[in-house]
Amino acid sequence: MPLQNENTYTTDYIYSLPEGQRAELINGIVYNMAPPSRLHQEIVMNLSAEIRDYIKINHGSCKVYPAPFAVFLNKDNKTYVEPDISVICDKSKLDDRGCNGAPDWIIEVVSPGTKRMDYGIKLFKYRTAGVREYWIVNPLNRTVNVYDLITNELTDLYSFDDDIPACIYDGLKINFTDLLG
Repeated sequence: MPLQNENTYTTDYIYSLPEGQRAELINGIVYNMAPPSRLHQEIVMNLSAEIRDYIKINHGSCKVYPAPFAVFLNKDNKTYVEPDISVICDKSKLDDRGCNGAPDWIIEVVSPGTKRMDYGIKLFKYRTAGVREYWIVNPLNRTVNVYDLITNELTDLYSFDDDIPACIYDGLKINFTDLLG
């Protein structure tokens, strides 16, 4: 939930938070983050490994970063997000603090309290920032929304039982039932 305050915040506020307290910042508004569930973490861990292994086997140069990983989406101090998974292909965007600019592929795993953020606010922010592909994984519904943001459209809605093709990689298909099996 956003903090209700007339002030707009910057990344200085995010970095002033006590150790272990996580929040995101979108257009100067702070959104506190609840701890993820076990299933959420299992999906992030296994999916990150699957994508990393695919990139490695195919001699790719992109890097995969699971949360918490800082993404300064607009290269400003008013928007800071921690996507569940970020895939970055342009190494010039990376520094010791995280990613400066839009990752190529972002994956968010929906939690009960993040639906509005993941399906609305973040979809808009990721699209306008230049993210090429965005997946929204919903473990409760066992669905995955895949957005090809280059063509600005919802590519498809998949179930966990489907072989879900990645837009930015020819040949990479993810089956969540197998992934979690």
